[in-house]
Amino acid sequence: MIENVDHLIVAVEDLDAAENNYKKIFGINPVWKGVHNELGTSNVLFNFENTYLELLAATGSGVGAELINKSIQTNGEGLLGLVLGTTNIEAFNKKATESGYLLSEVASGEGVSEKNKKRKWLYQFLPPEMTRGIFSFVIEHKSKELPSSKYNKSTIKKLEQVVIKTSDCDGFIKVYRDLFGIRLALDSFVEAWKKRMLFFRLNKTTIEVIEEKNNEVPQTDSLWGLAWGVEDINSARERLIKNNITVSDVKPGAKKDTLVATIKSHTNNVPTLLIEHTKKA
Repeated sequence: MIENVDHLIVAVEDLDAAENNYKKIFGINPVWKGVHNELGTSNVLFNFENTYLELLAATGSGVGAELINKSIQTNGEGLLGLVLGTTNIEAFNKKATESGYLLSEVASGEGVSEKNKKRKWLYQFLPPEMTRGIFSFVIEHKSKELPSSKYNKSTIKKLEQVVIKTSDCDGFIKVYRDLFGIRLALDSFVEAWKKRMLFFRLNKTTIEVIEEKNNEVPQTDSLWGLAWGVEDINSARERLIKNNITVSDVKPGAKKDTLVATIKSHTNNVPTLLIEHTKKA
């Protein structure tokens, strides 16, 4: 049903400045720069082994520009959306409708690059009772895959984790496992944090969910941060420092056979972690 984390959306005010920030962070160039004329937005895409990141700015008028402007006015720049990929959006729509959710019609979208190339897709916005506070939609691409990026040992290669906070793990499971069909790999209570944690796995990506209970009704979810995989974290740290990016010291991660470091600047308010798996597959 849902086959991958298709991409993450970061809302930014100045697209050129954000592009420059993330070129330094990732160590790679974007593979796409374009506009959504009907939405009033422009974007820059960075492609990885298992997903892509979209920097999105309001540059005109339309529902997209309204969404970006409202998000930045309310929360500032940062993580805006989680986009889930499928190869059969009509089947997803049918299952969600049969499960009792009221969905809008599947719509078509188009992006035009600065080189006048086009990308087309179908998309399904997800209702608030399903996403519970996260801006999210399902997408089925109708164009060729994005061009591949060129990596080296110091560049970011893949998305390791999307971190989400929830006030209701059981409700989250009903949507992401039971409706979306994403594998629940871990459901555990972490004594050190006194919190319940879920790991969902798909397409070599982990959706990490941390429960923070509150008395809000309805229950809410929120995007919190991203963790990116690198081949050599010390080389990556050296590269970042040379680009005047503030980054923590490297230390052992919570998971066995990992090293981690936190990027503390140039992220446009996205909490960002680097991870190296020291035990290679």
